[in-house]
Amino acid sequence: MATSSLIPAQQLARKMRPPLPGQSEAYRQARQALLAEEIEFRRHMTRLVEQRQALPPGPVIAKDYRFRDENAFEVGLLDLFGDKDTLVTYFWMYGPQRERPCPMCTNWLGSVNGNAMDIKQRVALKILGRSPVKRQFCFAQERGWQHLDFIQTVGDDYANDLGLLHEDGSEDTALLVFRRDGDAVRLFWASEMTREMADPGQDPRDAPDIASLWNILDLTPGGRGKDWYPKLRY
Repeated sequence: MATSSLIPAQQLARKMRPPLPGQSEAYRQARQALLAEEIEFRRHMTRLVEQRQALPPGPVIAKDYRFRDENAFEVGLLDLFGDKDTLVTYFWMYGPQRERPCPMCTNWLGSVNGNAMDIKQRVALKILGRSPVKRQFCFAQERGWQHLDFIQTVGDDYANDLGLLHEDGSEDTALLVFRRDGDAVRLFWASEMTREMADPGQDPRDAPDIASLWNILDLTPGGRGKDWYPKLRY
């Protein structure tokens, strides 16, 4: 995006049209200033996307990670692409030691399920977990998910190499994007926002935040809240 040709955000914000009558002058000025920041944020997100898409070729995945697909066949990473050149994978916290999956993973996958058919027009999309495919699928049926493809990681090499397993038996999530390069697979991008990178008083999260839940709550006066977290049942 060529920034030299962009109209200043403050100038664009002055074109603001109130959606409803009756606002005070203080509200109008504060909202106009906020709108200018929103325009700048939108532009920064555009630059971020362009920078991500311009990444040089990532490392070739040399290890033969094995998976079990939705038909219970053992496959390799390249097989997960199907007829696509790009593969988006999400490793969720539903290992065999867990009675129920992670509530936040569940929340996020619920929103992805609603968009999965559209996403899969462009890229392959696979949800990876350490639990057997049947167990993952049964939970998906419970939630009413119809459009997600669940894959079991065979062994723990994949999770261990990504540093997702901890000595206490807990797991972390992982969002990775792979790219086909002939008969090889390269890493294109991975979420690398670790717990140590979180700002004070905040959970670690990507930029932009991939969870629609938080994006919606961020629009509200109370925001995300400090004494609340998604649950599997209410």
